[in-house]
Amino acid sequence: MSFQAYLDAVEAKTGHTPRELIALARERGFDESTKAAPILEWLKEDYGLGRGHGMAMVHVITKGDAISDKHVDSGGTHSDPSSRLWLDGKASNPLA
Repeated sequence: MSFQAYLDAVEAKTGHTPRELIALARERGFDESTKAAPILEWLKEDYGLGRGHGMAMVHVITKGDAISDKHVDSGGTHSDPSSRLWLDGKASNPLA
């Protein structure tokens, strides 16, 4: 599953785009210095997200929308078409 597919699944599971969840995380005081554990706990308690989907959100909450170029068009199961993730919802993604 690509990184973007994880984020699209998070949207389907929570009803919130990744960008909306980032804003909610900021309201809770989570930022780039926050460790994964408290974010994962919040996402599990409030949205029922498991570790894989939670870690995808941890990445965008703490590191933003950039991913390593090694995942771009790699042809593997985790291949993404861009080094930037789309955070504004699957329906509006120009690459989908």
